[in-house]
Amino acid sequence: MFLLTKLRDHADKSRYQGSDTLTLTFRGSLGPALIGHDQFAGYVDWVTGAFGQYTTDILVLIEEGNRVCGKMRFHGFHRKELFGVPPSGRHVWWTGMPIFTFEGAKVRDLFVLGDIHGLIGRLNGEA
Repeated sequence: MFLLTKLRDHADKSRYQGSDTLTLTFRGSLGPALIGHDQFAGYVDWVTGAFGQYTTDILVLIEEGNRVCGKMRFHGFHRKELFGVPPSGRHVWWTGMPIFTFEGAKVRDLFVLGDIHGLIGRLNGEA
């Protein structure tokens, strides 16, 4: 979890690029299905670019067999257009539930379901 939190919060791609740490498929609520290091790196850049001081808070973590899932809060300052909403500078957040599937010590799949409707409301200043 520490590795993926560092990747997403700080766009620290040195932790996996050029290595065999993550060979994964990724499906998240904010965008399309992605495969491999380069596509995941692009997603990390997009998220950390859209939200200044982007952070992931781990609220609950559950491990069973080769899977880890949890409840997370993602947040940052809205600084780029997202879902048709121009940058507002507001601090916004949304919750999500990732499911990590491991093969040995390596993440092979990451699926994240997030509260996009709540995020869009906060982007629009409604919540």
